[in-house]
Amino acid sequence: MGILVGRDTRLIVQGITGRDGSFHAKKMVEYGTKVVGGVTPGKGGQSVDGIPVFNTVADAVKQTGANASIIYVPPAFAAGAIREAVQSAIPFVVAITEGIPVLDMVAVWSEVESSPTRLLGPNCPGAITPGECKVGIMPGHIHKAGPVGVVSRSGTLTYEVVDQLTRAGIGQSTCVGIGGDPVIGTKFVDVLALFEKDPATEYIVMIGEIGGNDEEVAADYIEKHITKPVVAFIAGSSAPPGRRMGHAGAIVSGGSGRAETKVEALSRAGVRIAPTPTEIGRMVQTLVAA
Repeated sequence: MGILVGRDTRLIVQGITGRDGSFHAKKMVEYGTKVVGGVTPGKGGQSVDGIPVFNTVADAVKQTGANASIIYVPPAFAAGAIREAVQSAIPFVVAITEGIPVLDMVAVWSEVESSPTRLLGPNCPGAITPGECKVGIMPGHIHKAGPVGVVSRSGTLTYEVVDQLTRAGIGQSTCVGIGGDPVIGTKFVDVLALFEKDPATEYIVMIGEIGGNDEEVAADYIEKHITKPVVAFIAGSSAPPGRRMGHAGAIVSGGSGRAETKVEALSRAGVRIAPTPTEIGRMVQTLVAA
């Protein structure tokens, strides 16, 4: 059991006939995810590794009963793919694509926000409930089922932390990469709320970075609503103002978005702050052993 994805997930892959879509569809199936179909306009009736391909998301949903979609579509067309999934009333949509124009995301976000669809991403690694379901690009073999919920803006740091936890014998309930773009769907507070309600999650790891104020908003939410222990790390403490570091949203502008302000806000909320990524696993291990 976990949040967002699990044994009842029925997934379609938008862009399944492309290089990335076909590769990761196979990996998700190998992990145990129920990939029930794929979508590529003009290629309906074909199949990829035995997975049927449909021309439209609406057709795929009608024929397969899909309740989730993952998007491997080039940046210029990815917002349109998100819009199609929303208009087909898919409850959970993961946008892996990096480099979607910000104006495209601003336009499509208004449709997502007024719909029942939950969007994860874009520019994210997806979500995994270890031992049950993987919807994304994360390496499944490093994950282990257990009590720690992980939410992160960074894919690679997520993998580093998960590997630390697994090597220490500590499993994860669900790991969620929310993405590092300026405009994203699911935010820290959304995942924190789900972890708080999830009986399988006993501890929470949150990995933030410079840019924006999502971590400060999360700190306020943690102080008011989260009863479970939280360990956090903020990446980018040495980044110079005005320079983008890694993700499109990771930029310090003026006095906002600095690592120091995020750490201060989280510390005031009672969050345990890891000084380096390598300390996160040890800090969680200490909590679990207490």
